[in-house]
Amino acid sequence: MEPLRRSAQSKCFSPKAVIFKEGDPGSGLFVVQSGAVQISAMVGPDERRVLSRLGPGDFFGEMAVLDSEPRSATALAEIDTTLYFVPRENLLAALEASPKMAVSLVCEFSLRMRDFNRQYIQEVLQAERLTLVGRFARSIVHDFKNPLNVIGIAAEMGCADNASSSSSRSASKGRIRRQVDRLGNMINELLEFTRGSQSPHVLPQTDYANYVNQLVEELRPEADVKNVTIEFVSPPPSVHLLVDPSRLTHVFFNLIHNAVDAMPEGGKIFLRFSVDSKEVVTEVEDTGQGISPDIAPRLFEAFATFGKAQGTGLGLSICKRIITDHKGDISVRCEPHRGAIFRFTLPRPD
Repeated sequence: MEPLRRSAQSKCFSPKAVIFKEGDPGSGLFVVQSGAVQISAMVGPDERRVLSRLGPGDFFGEMAVLDSEPRSATALAEIDTTLYFVPRENLLAALEASPKMAVSLVCEFSLRMRDFNRQYIQEVLQAERLTLVGRFARSIVHDFKNPLNVIGIAAEMGCADNASSSSSRSASKGRIRRQVDRLGNMINELLEFTRGSQSPHVLPQTDYANYVNQLVEELRPEADVKNVTIEFVSPPPSVHLLVDPSRLTHVFFNLIHNAVDAMPEGGKIFLRFSVDSKEVVTEVEDTGQGISPDIAPRLFEAFATFGKAQGTGLGLSICKRIITDHKGDISVRCEPHRGAIFRFTLPRPD
């Protein structure tokens, strides 16, 4: 150890002074003589986390002894700090001359690396959790904006000075009531998604034509505000299906609102229906730019988002779960010179 002591250089650092930073070339080993050193690293695009705090007798920068790769973390002095610095060449020469010291030091390096890796993994997981919470919150806010806007407009219309007729107030009240129910259903879907397991649902018989017609009439005013028209290419079939109307409504709202968002300058949404002895097929097509075939296979994955500043893909993932619970299937079709075409099936009861 005497050769190392002779080759060690004493260096002083003032508070907050950077000893080395990520990307700097590895040059040797540091030992804390007095003071305190903070080791930190980037755990996200814009987030730095403290991995360790070192005091007198601790050493750091040991990876420079084992390879000549750049520094993977940043070290700075928290207070007035004095360090011993052993250049890499001197340390390697001492290890080569003393195999016993080499084994002892490598064991110490290994323990330190395990501690750093454990701390780094914990910090990365924490940062990832916070990121997911943020994305999840943005998705909720995005999905809640439309019904809240409708509630606001309906409230203004119902309370306007010229809204003296009982029919006008009743219409506003009914629209607010439907949007409140819609918000409640959305909250239930989000809670159901986070549970990760699906509880059984009792599916009542529902006249599909009546259900779709009423739903589209409710959606049209929202689309009209964005200069988007909803058209029936073919009428919804008047057949009875075993569906949960409150859950299936979420699928229609999500697909149509996504289509509206895809056409900021306005456009059209086409609804097509077909029926056979086994199932009813519903298609929702818009006149937007369409979806690239490259991203179509991942479109229904949770938190996969493409092109939407506030989207996370959570809405389509919930849609897939709802249709799957109804024993149906949902997919997206990409065709040249056409917008996005979403297709879902619902089985007919035996």
